This record gives sequence, structure tokens and C-alpha cells, in this order.
Amino acid sequence: MKLYPLLPQTALLITLFLISTTLNHFSLASHNPPSASSTSNTSYIKECCTTATYPDLCFATLASYASEIQTNPKLLSTKSLSVALTAAQSASKTIARLSRLGRRLRPREAAALSECTMAVAHSEIQLQRSLEEVGGPRVSEEPEMVVSDVETWTSAALTYEDACMEEFAAKEMKGNVRIIVRRQIWKLCQLTSNA
Repeated sequence: MKLYPLLPQTALLITLFLISTTLNHFSLASHNPPSASSTSNTSYIKECCTTATYPDLCFATLASYASEIQTNPKLLSTKSLSVALTAAQSASKTIARLSRLGRRLRPREAAALSECTMAVAHSEIQLQRSLEEVGGPRVSEEPEMVVSDVETWTSAALTYEDACMEEFAAKEMKGNVRIIVRRQIWKLCQLTSNA
């Protein structure tokens, strides 16, 4: 492959374009400071996350939804459960991909992946039930009962996730499969706990 030197005019035009774009970006940013409501929404999420089991992760995963959540506890709960459900679906896909390694897996890894497949599927079901309950009409009619049901279902989801973690806790479980699964399930456990 032959490289051609940039003509001085082309290099100058590219440089001017980049400078212009950068200045325009900073100019717009300085004329549009965050509104009071967006700051208030972010502060609301930060305040709510202080009571979460993993407050930093809570804020990191929910702050980008501040304009959607605003200061609405129902929307905050819904989004938190939705984030956990998405993580469960992602973990499920990762475990399925790893399971397709077939003969390259040790028998113990294959068995653990099989157990994790079922555990994460059950966790997804519990998180989905929780999400539907929080977003459903019953929340305004019987809020205490909804909270109790959601706590039960998210607790069940955590139990299933812990069961998957236990499958890869044994000393003989070493290697990349263990690392990948435990990392993904640990994050799922944290998000579920926060939800």
C-alpha cells in the first residue's frame, strides 16, 4: 500500500475543520449550561442511590436516565429493574455462547454452565415479573403489596444468581470460563441487589 503525503492545503483544511468543530462544541456547551431540572433530576438519583447496596454502581447505571426518571420513584424503580433485567439477558447470552464451546470445555465447566443457564433463566423470569408489577396498575391500588411482591421476586432472582456463582466457586474451577461467568454474574447480582 502506497501512502501519499498530504498536500499542505489539505492538511490546513483538515486542521481548520477540527479547530472549528472543537470551538463550536465548546461554544455551544458554554451557552447551554445544565438546566436546573436536569441538575435536580441527577441529584434525585444520586440521593436515592445512597441507600442502594452498591451506590456508585447505582448512580453510574441510572444517571444517564435522569431526564427520563426525573424525580419519580416509580420510574426510578422501573428503570433500575430494567437495567438488571438487561444484565440478566446479557449474562444469559454469554453463558449460551460459552456452552457452545462443546468439547473444549472440561466436564465440570459444562455442568456448571448448564446449571447457570437454568439459574439465570429463572432470575430473568423473577426480574421480568418485578418489572411488570412495578409498571402495572396494582402499584397505585396496593403499593405495600406490590413492594412486598417485588422484594420477594428480586430476592429469588438473587438466590438464582448466587446459585450460578456457587457453580464456579470450587477450587477445581479455573480458567477463562470461570472468570467470564463470575464477572458477569457478579455485576448482575449487584444490579439486582440495587433494584
